[in-house]
Amino acid sequence: MDSGDTPTATKNHRPGDHPHIPDEKCAALIVNLGTPDEATPKAVRRYLREFLSDRRVVDLPRALWLPILHGVILNVRPAATARNYAKIWRTESNESPLRYYTRAQAQALRDAFGDAITVDWAMRYGNPSIVERMTALAKAGATRILILPLYPQYSATTTGSVVDAVGAALGDMRWQPAIRTTPPFHDEPAYISALASVMRRRLDALDWNPERVLISFHGLPERYFFAGDPYHCHCAKTARLLREEMGWAEDFSPMTFQSIFGREKWLEPATEDVLKSLAGNGVKKVAVVTPGFVADCIETLEEIAIAARETFLDHGGEAFDAIPCLNDSPEMTTLLEKIIRRETAGWVGAD
Repeated sequence: MDSGDTPTATKNHRPGDHPHIPDEKCAALIVNLGTPDEATPKAVRRYLREFLSDRRVVDLPRALWLPILHGVILNVRPAATARNYAKIWRTESNESPLRYYTRAQAQALRDAFGDAITVDWAMRYGNPSIVERMTALAKAGATRILILPLYPQYSATTTGSVVDAVGAALGDMRWQPAIRTTPPFHDEPAYISALASVMRRRLDALDWNPERVLISFHGLPERYFFAGDPYHCHCAKTARLLREEMGWAEDFSPMTFQSIFGREKWLEPATEDVLKSLAGNGVKKVAVVTPGFVADCIETLEEIAIAARETFLDHGGEAFDAIPCLNDSPEMTTLLEKIIRRETAGWVGAD
């Protein structure tokens, strides 16, 4: 280019007027864990390969883990997992419940914010990916993006992995947007209030009263706790605050952990073991709430509502209920809207 030639954008040209630079926008990207695209072994294998290859999720030496993953797990587990997904798949829209509710949460936030904040959604594993949606937001003019991981309790395996993926996406961008990441909201008053509201609505609709309400969180290898991961502490605080809000004693609503995988020691007590023990000791009516998940998914709808129910009834229980997650409830929209407004302070309405 000759020195006499100048690009379209000059010092007298507003960036918003440049034909290739859209008006600057603020955006919020809500991110959940992920889901296969279909309830088929092939789709599940593709999803599990990405998920279980993440060093944040499985931090074993690659020389040890990858032969197990590719030689055993990806050849055995996809078929069984696909069958479990098929039990809960939303056939009317051909998607998993997690995708359905995350998409609905984003739409409710779009309705709440209008043009003030552009709202989008992504999955850490599977589609739509973080890099895909961040790239789309940036191309649409988002120069400031708030990342909201939909994990109330922080863990390196979840929130930490989302931040990793955001960093990788930024690495491919010539013009990087400013980024903020929301902190965990395990003790957010609006979160505890939302949980209590949804729980009360569900329990009031039952024609029986539970003798126990288990507060079940996704499990984590115990060594992660000793390595400094705050997840267990965040779960314990959520459980304590929820009990206080509901007026429950700890004996009535114990904290448990589900989704245990592999042979190493995980956080305890295990949800399955507690259900067996309760039924064996004469407890006949139990409900389970899963506050670590903000949208119903395979871990809540298949593992708890189906498999855990069968376990409890098979061991002598008589009534079981899986309390729904926040999903697309008005309380969930209020919670996320409050977090986004607070965390975009100084970005929106500052001009």
